[in-house]
Amino acid sequence: MEPSIVLSIRGLSKRYPGRRGVQANDGIDLDVLPGQVVGLLGHNGAGKTTLVNQVVGLVRPDAGSIRLAGVDAVADPDAARRLASIQAQANVPITGLTPRTAIQLVGRIRGGSRREVAARTQGLIEALDIGSWADMPSQKISGGIARLTAFCMTAVVPGRIVVLDEPTNDVDPVRRRLLWDAIRTLADDGAGVLLVTHNVREAERVVDHLVILDQGKVIAADTPAGLASSTRGVLTVELDLVPSVGGGVGWPPGVTETTRERLRAAGAVPAEQAADVVRWAQGQVDAGAVERYALTAASLEDVYVRLVGSDRVPAAADVELAVVA
Repeated sequence: MEPSIVLSIRGLSKRYPGRRGVQANDGIDLDVLPGQVVGLLGHNGAGKTTLVNQVVGLVRPDAGSIRLAGVDAVADPDAARRLASIQAQANVPITGLTPRTAIQLVGRIRGGSRREVAARTQGLIEALDIGSWADMPSQKISGGIARLTAFCMTAVVPGRIVVLDEPTNDVDPVRRRLLWDAIRTLADDGAGVLLVTHNVREAERVVDHLVILDQGKVIAADTPAGLASSTRGVLTVELDLVPSVGGGVGWPPGVTETTRERLRAAGAVPAEQAADVVRWAQGQVDAGAVERYALTAASLEDVYVRLVGSDRVPAAADVELAVVA
């Protein structure tokens, strides 16, 4: 492995035994450079969590190799775990502690000095704007503050790889933005960040490179701009449908439907037809069939839908994104 590569995965395969024999990972290759944000995008069941668990030594692969900062994570999972810091999807219980105490405790366990950990803790508390709750008993804080506390516990003395599993769950919109900035800062400071999230559109701004998984295999890998190049000259039109009309609204010529739910529909339209589609959509509003419409540039979410199919995307159009920084 080159010295500049913090995470190197080659030919990673994992099959879970049983009647159906699920192939969770199938020959995955992935390289991550320090400070680079690499996104791993895929629907539920695409194999992201299995990959994460193998990186930190919780699951042993059937085949392939994982090297974390030069360490063979398959042969020496204990060493791999020492090089990683993890925020699980479920918050770590901190009953009887304040957020500040819990963060500092983890920092000291991970080898930080008392002074350095105290300063780093205060910096994270200020960056995420949770000072009002920092010295409050944990049983009195909200789920969102508990989630932010868990992130701070993970980031106070970060490993070479920082694993974050849906860190924005239950976090309010304002502090979600602060959290994305903090995640980006972790990468800019040189740590690797492996991030699993449903907030594709929010996470898109911190990603440098993307790998898309489908049924355990890599089906696309490129920069966001490279993946989006297939959508150049294409716009997305979104409709909020009137409940009484629902799925009865049809598209005009030239629009290709990408998703349809009970009260929402989206389609792709060539940019040169934008004016015609706006006139059509406004006519649907005037006729009482559509409540509102929007015409936007194609997003990372649109690219994902086109690659794996709209039937794989949950109703809220929130696909899971794992990001490696």
